[in-house]
Amino acid sequence: MCSAFFYALVGTIFVISKCCDATIESNNTAPVLFIFGDSTADVGTNSFLPKTKIRANVPFNGIDFPNSRATGRFSNGFNSADFLAKLMGHKRSPQPYLFLLKAGLRKKMFRGVNFASGGAGLLDVTGKDLKIVPMSKQVKQFKTVLSNLKVVKGRHEAKKIIRKSVFAISVGSNDIFGYFKNQSTVDPTIFIESLMEAYQCHIESLYHLGARKFGIIGIPPIGCCPSQRIHNTTGGCFEIENTFARAFHSSLDALLNKLSCELNGMKYSHGNSYEMTMNVINHAEQFNLTYVDRACCGKGWLRAEDTCNPHAELCTNRNNYLFWDLFHPTQYASKLAAVTLYNGGPEFVAPINFAQLVAS
Repeated sequence: MCSAFFYALVGTIFVISKCCDATIESNNTAPVLFIFGDSTADVGTNSFLPKTKIRANVPFNGIDFPNSRATGRFSNGFNSADFLAKLMGHKRSPQPYLFLLKAGLRKKMFRGVNFASGGAGLLDVTGKDLKIVPMSKQVKQFKTVLSNLKVVKGRHEAKKIIRKSVFAISVGSNDIFGYFKNQSTVDPTIFIESLMEAYQCHIESLYHLGARKFGIIGIPPIGCCPSQRIHNTTGGCFEIENTFARAFHSSLDALLNKLSCELNGMKYSHGNSYEMTMNVINHAEQFNLTYVDRACCGKGWLRAEDTCNPHAELCTNRNNYLFWDLFHPTQYASKLAAVTLYNGGPEFVAPINFAQLVAS
């Protein structure tokens, strides 16, 4: 059941590690990396979608990226997809599929492809009116990449490459945002079950195309995003959404365990973004963070009443903020998240971390 719901930019994948000063360098032994999901992992996909308004290729986005370039990342610089890729040995995230399609897919796809699209969800209805690339279409795009790989490398070699590749997925927040935006009357338990059915569909589709290593990034306490805090008169977290986020995590944990038993050779890491983020919010000073409730770039209360754009208010001390804009983490927070996913213990990523997944 790869069906659907609706909207929003995104949650975040934050944090917990004091290893933020870890050296992150590229090397020639990096695994091929395929990235799927929403704006937490989008590195420019939506910049190639002329009909969508969900894009980040305008200042002040990218202000801390090399040459202060707005690349389409929903960040002041790199995002967690970039930092995970760096930890695996890449220079940064692989290029977006739509960029490679234009530049020449066969020649440039061998270190991986990023399919993630801001506004996407597990369900096709999520983001449908936003003209973005839903998860189901991202999987179809991977199928095109695989076909090209078989032409270039041969069927047997392509199969070997895909089996060793890492498939990272960061998605789910927008489905829950949509549930509340649409004031859905669907029973919450049934709704979460529908998300798990969609997630299972996507994972099984990728598995049957040859994928074996899955790096799954859960959803954070989305009710603590600045965009949701402004719905609470105190500026506190919007707790009902956090309840959904916790239910999502426990359901996804059970699903991944079940699939790993049913799908021969499947291996996975599941990042508990909820606990990672709450750990940072509750112990902000340990991570040198001053502001965990407001955006660095935006307008209005908590800078959460508008997106980051050239006319927005911009903070100067960006490394002291958890949130870059009303939905997304700063580059600093994204690095914290990636280091935790890669090297963290079982309280934050299980049954193995991303480093162990790469080495497996």
